[in-house]
Amino acid sequence: MGFTVHAMTRKEALLMELAQEAHDLPARVPQPDSDPGLDKLKALGTTLWLDTGNLEEAAKLWKSDFSALTTNNTLANQVVQTGVMDGVIARAAKRIRELEPDIEDEDLVLDIVFVVNCQIAQRLVAAFGALVSVELHPAVAHNIDKSVRYAQRYYAVNPEHFIVKVPLTPEGYCAVARIRDLGIPVNYTLGFSARQNYLAALISKPNYVNVFLGRLNAVVADNKLGDGKNVGERVTLASQAALVELRTQDSSIPTRQIAASMRNADQMVSLAGVDVYTIPPKAVAEFYTKNLSPDSLTLRTGEDYPVTLNADADHAAVALLWTVDDKFKKFAHDIAARGAANLTGYDLRASDHEHDTHLFSNFHADEQTEIRTKGKIPDTARWAGRAALDDLMTESALQSFIVDQKAFDDHIRSMIGL
Repeated sequence: MGFTVHAMTRKEALLMELAQEAHDLPARVPQPDSDPGLDKLKALGTTLWLDTGNLEEAAKLWKSDFSALTTNNTLANQVVQTGVMDGVIARAAKRIRELEPDIEDEDLVLDIVFVVNCQIAQRLVAAFGALVSVELHPAVAHNIDKSVRYAQRYYAVNPEHFIVKVPLTPEGYCAVARIRDLGIPVNYTLGFSARQNYLAALISKPNYVNVFLGRLNAVVADNKLGDGKNVGERVTLASQAALVELRTQDSSIPTRQIAASMRNADQMVSLAGVDVYTIPPKAVAEFYTKNLSPDSLTLRTGEDYPVTLNADADHAAVALLWTVDDKFKKFAHDIAARGAANLTGYDLRASDHEHDTHLFSNFHADEQTEIRTKGKIPDTARWAGRAALDDLMTESALQSFIVDQKAFDDHIRSMIGL
């Protein structure tokens, strides 16, 4: 699975060498004790990941109950801005230019970002011996071939510990199907609805899908559609239920639900039993401070948390986040029957249009710029009737990653004279 050393080009062999270099790797963090509260969450069926790429921050919070860490473009940028990876950047630029003197600037930056991301992840593996999610550069989010190739490269660097994060786009669905056919573990990220994740699990069978639940609560509250309480929680539980249904029907579907973008310890309690948590350091620290009795933590996957929306809010537009209706299931099963690994993003958009399921909005370049300027939480009134809320949130998340990736890329450019 993946590619072998013999199948690599000289360029790929160099990138792997640079990505695997062991300069200044940290010592293994002494194995800490278990936390009783986290241990109870594990007993209820939840796998626990720490959501940070900052080694020092992670070491302060790490318990034996954690099994993985996650990185993304935002978190990697935070690490890069500290300067800790400057030596890696300089060495990579020098070696790549020696091998390929005429390399285009953009390709050089992409290669160095890959090396740096691997090095950040390798440091985490060395320190914690854990799985680490590594994310593709957002520049390849709509390019199936490049998504597959970079996934292969990441996996080849550390097949025992790396999970490849692919952003949720129409091309991403197709790329993930191909990546999974190669046996590469995938965390299909930037999900915001049960229907997005139902489609992903059915047609491309990633190992993990996400609901960025904190942002869902925020988008409802910030746009004054309601108080925002329980929106993300309800979506997460609905998505989990949809995945359980699919896993029961088809044993070849491995997909597990991640409760992501948690804001506080209360959400860790209210979602007990969801397959996986990726928990930001702030929420973990708060959970420790609460010192909850394990007996107070109970299985919550059967909860039906109420969502309160204002009278003038578009209730149907919000409810779409946790709804997987028969029409959408037909769309998903039709795509699955065609084989997502053989399709393109255009094929998915066309089928979505034919089935009248309104999942993919196909934002134009000027609209993407507008969304990027607004930030992670979009103005829902601006896009009413133009885009479904889940697709709008995914696009906003992708555009926010592009902003952080630009800061990451600009740091590299300033160091290597571009």
